[in-house]
Formats: sequence, structure tokens, C-alpha cells
Amino acid sequence: MLRIILPIIVLASLLGSLGLSSCRKTVNFSEGNLSFSKDTLVFDTVFTTIGSTTEQFKFYNNDKKTVNVEEIQLMGGENSPFRVNVDGLSGTDFTNMEIEGNDSLFVFVEVTLDANNANNPLVIEDSIRFRTNGVDQYVVLAVWGQDMYFHDNEYVEGTWPNDKPHVIYRSAVIDEDKTLTIQAGTQIYLHKNSRLTNYKGTLNIEGVLGNEVTFQGDRLESLYDNVSGQYYGILLYYAKESKINYCNIKNGGIGIDVISADPGIPNGNKVLQITNSTITNCAFYGMRLISGGLTRAENCIISKNGIHALAVFASDFNFNHCHLLGYSNAGSQTPAVGISNTGYDYIGEFPYITNINEGEITNSVVYGNLDTEFVIDTDDNNGGLTFNFNFIGNLIKSETVPTDSFFGVLGDNKWNEEPYFVNPTDNDFLYYSISPLHGGGNSAYLNTAGEPAFGIGINGAPRAATPDIGAYEIP
Repeated sequence: MLRIILPIIVLASLLGSLGLSSCRKTVNFSEGNLSFSKDTLVFDTVFTTIGSTTEQFKFYNNDKKTVNVEEIQLMGGENSPFRVNVDGLSGTDFTNMEIEGNDSLFVFVEVTLDANNANNPLVIEDSIRFRTNGVDQYVVLAVWGQDMYFHDNEYVEGTWPNDKPHVIYRSAVIDEDKTLTIQAGTQIYLHKNSRLTNYKGTLNIEGVLGNEVTFQGDRLESLYDNVSGQYYGILLYYAKESKINYCNIKNGGIGIDVISADPGIPNGNKVLQITNSTITNCAFYGMRLISGGLTRAENCIISKNGIHALAVFASDFNFNHCHLLGYSNAGSQTPAVGISNTGYDYIGEFPYITNINEGEITNSVVYGNLDTEFVIDTDDNNGGLTFNFNFIGNLIKSETVPTDSFFGVLGDNKWNEEPYFVNPTDNDFLYYSISPLHGGGNSAYLNTAGEPAFGIGINGAPRAATPDIGAYEIP
């Protein structure tokens, strides 16, 4: 019985195979080549050991017939720092990929670079070869790799070198009684939600004109140039006396967050002195002072922040020759300056009210797109608290001109006059010589911070006997 059945089964299988072969269509492939959306894929500067964003390009079959791509190969192979995904498949070598007529496929590329121990950026290149009908076509891959100092949730002290950028992941903490000095020209990049925290220590940032210290997010693609909230910011928590000079801070959540001062700081001494610095495009506040000691600012430009340029909660403050501006990119409906004597703990709970022993804004411009850019909201506890405010020599935009004594007498401030900034849209807050800011300041408050701001504007120009209002001084 077995001898009879076996030949029949074999014959049936052969007939089935022949039947399938006779029904299959022969594909007449195109003899054309591919076209590409890009012939070179260039990544913005990528920090070593940190992966890039994903870039992409497409390759096209512009013929009506299907094309067979015989091979797609990452030329650097497994040793390449680039990673390739073709139409959902990851690898370094792909064969016989068919593209129907007038269709296309995506190629996605990422890159992670090894540390190179070089101070200057280096260009790294590779390519992807597409072989179609025996013809080779290439897309070049290029990336600038930058070595850096990496701080991942660590304690920091001493002096940071400025020969390579510093990248902060999560937090870099200045611990109790420690000091961190940041030299002129140092570039600091912070990852999402990361911050530089001064906890009971001392922070000294020593930038100079033309060689400023910079803080920004670690996403270096051009589309992130003006994206706020890329990192937390600089946090001072029970900090000792600290100084910041010529520092540019942009695109954070809170540029500088002063939350309480070391109780050992003598009365009248500053928990923070910041001079000749800019803070711009932060998601929430340029500077927030909560239940802290005295913060002193001179020749500073704080602009385009999501809520306030300057937010004061139960803290002493003295701002002289500053630009405190609105013009938020997010269309904020809150004024540039908000002042309250209500304080909170670190997480924003347990409110209380207190005195403001020193609260001065002098020779400064408070302006923006809103009708009112300066708001004070205080509770004196039925006369039990005192506020030593002094607002003199300013240009202020306010729908209602206040009559409180701490604004001086009529004429001590300029109200609602056009400052004639050069281009607020592009963050150019220099002003034309016809501006009321020019020569509009009060000589009694001529650079009272002392060194390093004494006698100059943020642009290095000497102050006139009757100085300009704001951070700049122009001839």
C-alpha cells in the first residue's frame, strides 16, 4: 500500500509546484536610479557619549516601474558611530529592497560619539551607499563632535576649566561651605530638568565683557534656539554670599531661583550680587526671590520670560540700572515685575507675610507689551509690618500712575514713555539717542554696586554724570 501512495503524493506535489510557478508574474524592474531628498545629512554639534536627535531623509523611485535596490550599506559598518534604520529595519546592510513606481522610503539616522579628549569640535563623517542596477549612489553623514566635562548628579567645587563645555545632567551641587568658581568663557549646557544647585555654599561666576559665561539647554539643533524650559536653572538654597558677573542665561525654566539665604550672612550683606548679565526666554521667571536675603542686581537685562522678569516673594532686593522687561514669546499676561511680601517654603507651601527691609528699583526700565508691567501686592498685617521701598529714576509702564511715597514726587520717575528700543522682537534692547532712557537716570544712583559694575554700562561704556536709565550707556 505504501508503494502505491508515495508516487501519487510526489506527483501531486510536483504538479502543485509547477502550477504555482506558471501563475507567478515576472517583475520587470526599472533600470533607473534613485533620487534623494538630501545628498548630505549634517547633524548639529553633538556632545560625546550623549546620543543625538534623529535625523531623516527619503530616497525616491521616480520611475513608473518598481525598482530593486540591490544593497543599502552603512560604509562604516558596525564600527560606525551612526545608527541607521531603513523603512523600520535597523542594521548596517540591507539587500533587495523593492520600491514601487513613484514611491519612496524613509531612512532614519542617529549618532553617538565616543569621547575624543579634544578641546575643539571635530568633524566625523560616514556615508550610506545605495546600489541600484549596478550603480552606486551615496548620502554623506557628517557630525561635529564636541568633547565636554560631564556632571551627573554630583557635588562640585573648585574652579571649572573653560577649555571644553560643561554638561549638567540632573544636578551639580555646591555643598555646604564649598565654593565653585566658573571662569570667563565657560559654556554650560543643562539637560532637561537639570540645574546647578548652590546648597549652603558659594558660587562665583567670573565672566568678562566679550568672554561671558553662558547657560543654556543641551539641545544644540537650531530649532531649539528659542525654546524655553529646556532645563531648570540656577538654584540658590540657603546659599552663602555669591557673585555673578557677565553671565548669559537663556531658555531655562527659572533663570536664577533664590530660595532662602544662609542665616549666617550679616544683615545688609547680599546672598547674591549679579552684574552685567542677561536672562532671557525662561518658561517661568527670569529671577525669582523667595524668602531669601538681599539680592543685588546692576547692569542686568531680564526679558521675554513666561511669567515675570523679576518675581519677589518676601525677599529684600536692590536692582539698579537694569532692564526688567516683558515681551514674552509665550504671550504672557503677567507684568514684568511682581512684588509681594508673602513668602513660601521651597515647594510653594506654608505662606506667611513679613517685612521687606530693603526694596529698591532705581535707574531701571520696566516695560513690555502690557498696559501695566509693574505690580506690588503687599499685606502689612494691619500696620504691623514695614516696607522700605524706593523706586526712583525709572521709566515704568503702568496704566495707573501710583502716588505712594516710595515712588518719590512727581518727576522722579518717567511713566509710559516710549523707550525706542532698537528691536525688541530680536532681543535688541539697545535704544536710539532720542529715547527718554538716554540721560534720563538719577545721578544719586549712579552704579552703586561698586566693582565690577562701577562707572560703566553692561556694554562697557563709561556712565555719564547724568546716566542713562537701564543697563546700557550710550554716547
